[in-house]
Amino acid sequence: MSGVPALHCGPRRLPLDTPQIMGVINMTPDSFSDGAKYLQQGRWDLALVTDAAARMVEDGAAILDVGGESTRPGATPVSVAEELARVVPVIERLSRLDVVISVDTSKPEVARAAVEAGATLINDVRALQAPGMLALSASLDAGLCLMHMQGEPDSMQVDPRYRDVVSDVCRFLQGRVQACLDAGIDRSRLLVDPGFGFGKSLTHNLQLLDRLAELQSLNVPLLVGMSRKSMLGRIVGRDVGERVPAGLAAAVLAVARGAAIVRTHDVAETRDALLMCTALRDPARFDG
Repeated sequence: MSGVPALHCGPRRLPLDTPQIMGVINMTPDSFSDGAKYLQQGRWDLALVTDAAARMVEDGAAILDVGGESTRPGATPVSVAEELARVVPVIERLSRLDVVISVDTSKPEVARAAVEAGATLINDVRALQAPGMLALSASLDAGLCLMHMQGEPDSMQVDPRYRDVVSDVCRFLQGRVQACLDAGIDRSRLLVDPGFGFGKSLTHNLQLLDRLAELQSLNVPLLVGMSRKSMLGRIVGRDVGERVPAGLAAAVLAVARGAAIVRTHDVAETRDALLMCTALRDPARFDG
């Protein structure tokens, strides 16, 4: 890739010469961190969502990731109709913002409707393995994030095992990248996510973080998401809402090891932390 590295998301080109932030918009009543945040008297408040999204953009988010189905450990799936009802109206509203809109889904029907509503990135925890999802993605002009998950959300944290977690995750993601290339998808549209907390013990997560640089061999940008997760709580002994400092430390460690995008609930704080990473790499950007 010549010039500034970038992720191609439909008509948008997201520069990756500095770390970028993906803000989380959960339209799910059962998310581990902020479930039901936008529910008012049993109904989704689109004005509340739009205001929160605008603040994230103002605080430094380059991507907004809209999800309508929780993938926390122990989560149960929702119907296509329910997921569509949760995400499409939000994406239609947020597509007016000058930012990449991502849809967090594994369902081809939801991905298609989300792109038609204005999403330009598909973030799939199942790495396009659902029937029809790869072919659909090849037919669209959206960016694609391929994540590693061992098992399914309802059982993925029940005794996960690997021969070598980093090698196993890297091998899986390499296979999914190759499947995309074979389907005619250009490499410039691809991201990979090692899936912290998705079928991995605390030791597995820490090994992945420590050796994250090895995933750069995939030759596509890396996205990481550790914000507020239980892996942080296990280490610092704090509840979900008190894990921001630990999440910032994890984000900085990930960027130092090659992560290009950080997915977070705490955009403003993450922006400040990542600016320190950028300053070390390119002090001239801030000098004078």
